[in-house]
Amino acid sequence: MIPFSSEQRFLVAGASSGIGEGVALRLNELGATVIGIARNMERLEGMKAKAKYPENVFLEQKNLTDDLAGLPQYIKSLREKYGKLNGLAYCAGIVPVLPLRVLEADVLYDAFLINYAVPIMMAKGIADKRNNVGAGTSCVFISSVASVLSDKGHVVYSGTKAALAASVRSIAKEYASSRIRFNCVSPSNIRTERTTEEYVSTQIDQYPMGFGETIDVANVITLLLSDETKWITAQNYVVDCSSF
Repeated sequence: MIPFSSEQRFLVAGASSGIGEGVALRLNELGATVIGIARNMERLEGMKAKAKYPENVFLEQKNLTDDLAGLPQYIKSLREKYGKLNGLAYCAGIVPVLPLRVLEADVLYDAFLINYAVPIMMAKGIADKRNNVGAGTSCVFISSVASVLSDKGHVVYSGTKAALAASVRSIAKEYASSRIRFNCVSPSNIRTERTTEEYVSTQIDQYPMGFGETIDVANVITLLLSDETKWITAQNYVVDCSSF
């Protein structure tokens, strides 16, 4: 089992549902303190109610797109409130699926804002040595298998996720000498509370090991956040059994 302690504090963006909720609950189960960030407080409270150690889960209602330039200061405010941070799991995002012929500029803007610009500015905030614990700090960002295996209709989504993975690799090289790690995880289709059984039935033939669950991704992310992977940075791990 991956060892964490309650003195280790991790931000989880998008903690109210899907993979983000899975990461928050898994970190908590393994003993870490979780600061869950999302727009919907009711859903955040629902996540906390499922936690094994709810006393180590703290909730922050925040729309991360409201003030892009202010995100490093927001990270600073969380450090002042909770203490220095051991890492970040960025799991928020949107999945626009549409063909080029109907693409509008506002779709590009919205997708790149939440899928790319916000995580990069949060990385800037947590990389500030005043906000992190120093050597051993680890950040993991959700990219997508679509960043390397793009399909039709993913013209925007694939672009945002490929851009994120490329920039995270650059950031990782910048901070490697400080022993602060930055990695991406790129899952394919994952079953969440929003996934319909009808959709699963149309996709299941592509997955010889079965359809992915949130815990399958959460386990990889928590491993990368832990000291067990202290020699791994600048990587983009594909979590998928459909493309081998």
